[in-house]
Amino acid sequence: MRSAGKGFFITLEGGEGAGKSTQHVHIVAWLEAHGKEVVEAREPGGTEVSEEIRQVLLDTRNAGLDSQAELLLLFAARAQLLQQVIRPALAAGKVVVSDRFTDASYAYQGGGRQLGVAAVAALEQFIHPDLQPDLTLLFDVPIKQGMQRVAGRGAADRFEIESIQFFERVRNTYLERAAAFPRRFRVIDAGQGQDQVWQQVQDILQGLPGL
Repeated sequence: MRSAGKGFFITLEGGEGAGKSTQHVHIVAWLEAHGKEVVEAREPGGTEVSEEIRQVLLDTRNAGLDSQAELLLLFAARAQLLQQVIRPALAAGKVVVSDRFTDASYAYQGGGRQLGVAAVAALEQFIHPDLQPDLTLLFDVPIKQGMQRVAGRGAADRFEIESIQFFERVRNTYLERAAAFPRRFRVIDAGQGQDQVWQQVQDILQGLPGL
């Protein structure tokens, strides 16, 4: 854990169909069973304002949304989430578990939309120069397998209808991020069954000091 009086920040990352939401539930339950006070978050979303931005970003009727506008909207939602949820929880010594954070912007907008690293890094420096996750779990799944899972969930959102090439860029960027920041990233083989994936996650959690 962090120093006394400060919380622990866990983020879950991965492409479409990686199974983050399922593992999020397991992680929260495990932490609570081990006596931790947990605050859950998701991106985009997690506050009233951020959820409204989420609707804009995921709505397929907004297919013409400019990539730069998309990136700015994501950071607007993130800024609100940080101010309203994440920072207060960490200051109170709680464990925050967030489904996506800024690594997603590097992967989806920097890589997928090909806006590059610099644009995302500039906004990251503006919005949260002092804060990074303590642990990032990257759920990595082959693109075709992930999209097969998504196809069984019902109507696709504005991101899920993107091309295979888009998602290949997203996946590659995620893996590049994991290689660049090995101290906080742990890569999970999310192509396995749910129980096997959870075992990988549990092994990581059990190895963390203070958890």
